[in-house]
Amino acid sequence: MLMRLIIIRHADPDYSIDSLTEKGWREAEILSDRISRLDVKDFYCSPLGRARDTASFTLKRMNKTAKTLSWLQEFRGKVKIDGEKKGAWDRHPEEWTDNDDFYSPQHWLETDLMQSANVPREYKKVCRGVDKLLAKYGYVHEGRHFKVENSNHDTVVLFCHFGVECVILSHIFGCSPMVLWHNFVALPTSVTTLVTEERRQGTAVFRAQQLGDISHLYAAGEEPSFAARFCECFGDDTRH
Repeated sequence: MLMRLIIIRHADPDYSIDSLTEKGWREAEILSDRISRLDVKDFYCSPLGRARDTASFTLKRMNKTAKTLSWLQEFRGKVKIDGEKKGAWDRHPEEWTDNDDFYSPQHWLETDLMQSANVPREYKKVCRGVDKLLAKYGYVHEGRHFKVENSNHDTVVLFCHFGVECVILSHIFGCSPMVLWHNFVALPTSVTTLVTEERRQGTAVFRAQQLGDISHLYAAGEEPSFAARFCECFGDDTRH
């Protein structure tokens, strides 16, 4: 028995209008070919336009609606650097990699950098949202695993954003999001699939079958977007 939780990042974004680029609209339509083949019980979506627009093709094709969840918007946690507030999940390596606490599930949130603004509050807000959602489908978070109150085959799809996706995964897996934010990338329309594993009655963990999968783009001949990546080689002409 397994439940399937699918997390989808929005398509190639036009951040200036909180929507999609021309390429993003193509990506979203290609994505709908993939997701519409699934037996999805429920859809949930970020309130931001780029996620809603990405979901629109799939929802129309399946004659479904998505419930909007405010905590699925892009992660709003900020840190203060030289008196200026900046995104918590886009930090340079020298700002955190030498401090073992950032790799710790217990201590990353206690670091001076993460305590400098609103990260603890925003992180806990997402964690509460995740727990409430999974409990609705019968999986109650207990420590580092889940108590199974309703074993099922439900498939649930979330349309959201890279930063908050990593927060969701960090909470479910019991790890620091810093590694996910900075050493993992989910490109536009990427599909991350978690499934439950119940080796003993009443106890489950979520396991990742796919992380940031964009095979649907390759199958359709669509090049992946560069969004969420930065320069691949500092000395050449790739984006900085």
